[in-house]
Amino acid sequence: MLKTLWQVDFYKPPQPQNNPTWILLICKPSGELIHEATCPQAEAGVSWLVQQLQAIGEAPDIVRVFRPETYNLMDLATQQLGWTLEATRHAPALKEICRSRGLTADLIQSPPQALPDALWGEQWRFAAIVAQDIVSVFRDRPIPIVNIPSEFDPIQAGVASTTPIPGIIIYGGRQSMQLAQWLVEQQPHGVNYIPTEPGQSGGLVLETGLIDRWILATFEDAEVAQAALNYSERRTASLGIHFLLIQPDDSGMTDTGFWLLQGIN
Repeated sequence: MLKTLWQVDFYKPPQPQNNPTWILLICKPSGELIHEATCPQAEAGVSWLVQQLQAIGEAPDIVRVFRPETYNLMDLATQQLGWTLEATRHAPALKEICRSRGLTADLIQSPPQALPDALWGEQWRFAAIVAQDIVSVFRDRPIPIVNIPSEFDPIQAGVASTTPIPGIIIYGGRQSMQLAQWLVEQQPHGVNYIPTEPGQSGGLVLETGLIDRWILATFEDAEVAQAALNYSERRTASLGIHFLLIQPDDSGMTDTGFWLLQGIN
């Protein structure tokens, strides 16, 4: 059964201090605008927000927000209404509406933090699986933690069936399950290659939550840097769709956690 999804933004854009106004935008993933309203600073709060949501006359299965300040208010509002709230960077339709109205949709990201030492695995590598196989392969495996959002299915997104879907495999050893559980809490959004010196060095940054970033790996090796560039180019060809796989070791016999991601704004 298909779920009804709303993407919601409610915040105060930069403006003169003498008459600040908050803007509420609600749309469907298709980009259809459901509701739009504004209110002065004095009225902006949970009560006003609940009234606006109730006035729409229907209830969604899931409400998604991408802005931290929106999440704080929507968390209280949806609790009153008994609705399910999700924080996610993946709200392309809503972000496009914001940009069309001259509103910023690009948030200031946190500086990358070091991954806790107790979580880091023994080694990692780049990998790729063709688009037509990636969902079926991991959906049917007995993996303790699996996150495969239907909207990230590359075939449904229009990616050619033979296109390689790039990914990162981390061999976690004894920390494998601990790392996977930490990732569940952090809500992975994507893994980006950040070159330091193109073709020579760089690193991988794990994007989580709404604005958090973690240093997943760094390297000063031309061969690894070339592999990282290939990974990045494949991500572009696959419309940003990529994966993160946690395994205890490189035997290929056991998987701990799998995330299908789409690192786009």
